[in-house]
Amino acid sequence: MIRSILSFLFLLALTAQAAPPHVVFVLVDDFGWGDPASYGGKIATPNLDRLAREGMQFRQFYVASPICSASRCGIVTGQYPARWHLTSYLQTREGNRLCEQADYLDPAAPSLPRLFRKAGYATAHIGKWHLGGGRDVTDAPKFAAYGYDMGLGTYESPEPAAALGLKTMPWTMEREPQQVARHDRTRWMVDETLAFLKAKSGKPCLVNLWLDDTHTPFRPVDGTDERDQLEKFRAVLIETDRQIGRLLEGLRELGIEKDTLILLAGDNGPEPSFDHARTGGLRGMKWSLYEGGIRTPLIARWPGVIPSGQVDETTLVGAVDLFPTLASLTGIPLPADYASDGEDMTTAFKGVPRERSHPLFWEYGRKPALKGQGIRTFPYPKEADAKSPNVAVREGRWKLLVNADGSGTELYDLNSDPNETMNRTESEPEVAARLKQMALKWRADVE
Repeated sequence: MIRSILSFLFLLALTAQAAPPHVVFVLVDDFGWGDPASYGGKIATPNLDRLAREGMQFRQFYVASPICSASRCGIVTGQYPARWHLTSYLQTREGNRLCEQADYLDPAAPSLPRLFRKAGYATAHIGKWHLGGGRDVTDAPKFAAYGYDMGLGTYESPEPAAALGLKTMPWTMEREPQQVARHDRTRWMVDETLAFLKAKSGKPCLVNLWLDDTHTPFRPVDGTDERDQLEKFRAVLIETDRQIGRLLEGLRELGIEKDTLILLAGDNGPEPSFDHARTGGLRGMKWSLYEGGIRTPLIARWPGVIPSGQVDETTLVGAVDLFPTLASLTGIPLPADYASDGEDMTTAFKGVPRERSHPLFWEYGRKPALKGQGIRTFPYPKEADAKSPNVAVREGRWKLLVNADGSGTELYDLNSDPNETMNRTESEPEVAARLKQMALKWRADVE
């Protein structure tokens, strides 16, 4: 009864909004489930903690892939990335061919910014894109083809911003004359986000603020490279947290703090994991379908609509759910012909945990890793016990992993074994057989 009353009050608050909210989607690169202090991290992150305290934390949020390009495709389209022939990270044309993938996201795919733009939003992408462009892929569609009014990309985009490097990869030591230092990139992206919101003050805005920290290499503010990796990561995370604080204060100074829905998530798990510290003990890391590679933090804040201080431990939310959920939360109708792989999770975002109607699926690693001549098809974890089978399904408490050829079946009860230590295939043969069939059928359908 109490939950029903609260849900009704939140609905009233939503309908009382005089105008659609701004939406700022912060995507943190290679962000571990255990990185924020609010998720158990050991490094102080006061601004991320403030965001979590003023909003909601989802503790079972899953990205669409354990690698950047495919993961981002799931967010933009609300569909599994294999449907659009994205299976690894986008790179050279030859490398893409060896991965059996396209050279860029097809602009005919569903696009969240296009949907919002048609509904009257001003739209911007600021930061890492990695859905086409860079290296020898010179014909990738411009940002406008996906519905963005403005695009300020990094090197791996069709329109790199001069300050982020026109020809320079952000992980190298090279730096163009006009390019900001690696440690200053997040600050620059936050400034551009606030400038766009200020310039478009007459209409609602959707901004993708997609950072390239906390991706390696870790380059601290002081530029010192003598510290070990963990200490450099600590400094980078602290700086990222500080810039999130600047974003929050900037929204307040613009007078739109209460009118802005903020989402913050990772694009995939961390690398390195520092002995699972960055995954909160979860098995796996980036490039793995174990939990540490595909489960990341998700924090949502919209004052007066999304309940503050709530932690949802049970609702399974996938990145493919964000397309229909954001449309619902902002009152934008979905196109009649749109076929989402996700579900509208508005109920959960308003504070009432719910069960999924359909399982979540993943794939990663269609071929053995190839490396050389600028090609690195499918990177795999070097950490012990982190490389997974290449297809997975999550249904309720059960998660099954299996190779596409049917070998290597693993079944875990994540309610009792979130770190995936006990394979239940033999003790639960009926569950294993059913989920294996389901996973392999899905893999065949999206191939």
